[in-house]
Amino acid sequence: MTTLRIAWRNLWRNPRRTALALAAIGLSVGLVLAYDAMLRAVGDWMVETITGPLLGHVQVHAADWRKDRAMDRTLRRAGALCDAIARDPDVGSVTARVYAPALAALSDEGFAVMVIGVDRARETGAARLLAPDAPAIEGKRVLMGRALAETMNAHAGATIAIVGQGADGSLANDLYTVAGLIETPMDLVNRQGVIMALGEAQALFSMDDEAHEIVIHARDAARVDAVAARLAALPILEGADVLDWKRLQPEMVSMLGVVEMAWLLILVLVFVAAAAGVANTMLMATFERTREFGMLLALGLRPTRIVAMIVAESVALGAVGAAAGAALGIALVAATHDSGVDFATLTGQGTSAISAMGIRWSLRMYPSLAAVDLVGAVGAVVMTSMLASAWPALRVGRLQPARALRS
Repeated sequence: MTTLRIAWRNLWRNPRRTALALAAIGLSVGLVLAYDAMLRAVGDWMVETITGPLLGHVQVHAADWRKDRAMDRTLRRAGALCDAIARDPDVGSVTARVYAPALAALSDEGFAVMVIGVDRARETGAARLLAPDAPAIEGKRVLMGRALAETMNAHAGATIAIVGQGADGSLANDLYTVAGLIETPMDLVNRQGVIMALGEAQALFSMDDEAHEIVIHARDAARVDAVAARLAALPILEGADVLDWKRLQPEMVSMLGVVEMAWLLILVLVFVAAAAGVANTMLMATFERTREFGMLLALGLRPTRIVAMIVAESVALGAVGAAAGAALGIALVAATHDSGVDFATLTGQGTSAISAMGIRWSLRMYPSLAAVDLVGAVGAVVMTSMLASAWPALRVGRLQPARALRS
């Protein structure tokens, strides 16, 4: 404790230099935490946009359905399958879907559409396929993607004919009322989608309690691998394809890897800057105090004690600077966490969303920090400061008392 007190007092023998070093370290840590929070927001944004509306965290299909999407490759006893999956404690929600290519016509001209049968109650909410204010679709009522409606010149209240092929090869056709026009994060739905109730789709396409896809959302997105593995082992799902979103969208995993590498690169640059600042400050301090160190050595103080004092000064400098930076980073993130950061406003663009990879991506992101980010940043700066003290400490440890007193 005596060494620590002396080290702290020595730091403020030149308050301007110490304050500048602390400001540089604190600003670097604060900005890197803000950058980390934004990268975490980007990663969460990408995963939520991919998994929320259509993909889910885990999907179940009949074997080979993803290869040709044939109408007759269905999951039998879809209701029982959903009930068995829902019993897993890590499953947050589970819903079945029907996908059927068809023709839709308002008059004489037909348009290629994708009929999607959904359970409206389970598909409604934040980061889901349907918004809470979407019209009801019970009975012969359907929702139509707004872009498709504009192409067909359809409107809410219009009656359309849908013609397709049932799962058993029979002709599927009926008349439906357009209950409303919707815009979803999925371009497929916006441009080609006709959404109807799951039961109605099963009846139209001769699918008795069958589905093409079961979509599962996990309670914790970080545990999807374990959830997928457990579900795949269920006897009732034997022979079905059970895939988590990482296997369904491997290119998205690669993009998230790029985001992580960007974070590591910035972290390394900040630590190099912190190391340079601490090393420079401590070298100047040791050169200024060479005679003082020589006198202490001449009085019998052990070199290890002086080395410990130099290391303690470096660690204290790094720790205080990192703590100040952590406070700055937390404040920056707290100021934007609830309202989010709208990149459309920052870049001066008029639109608040972009379309890519068949998905409509919102440009508003919500920065957030995890405890591991704070511990990692502060701990790394402290370790970097300790390493940066090696050069000044080595120089002091090799001082000869007589030569030091004459310098």
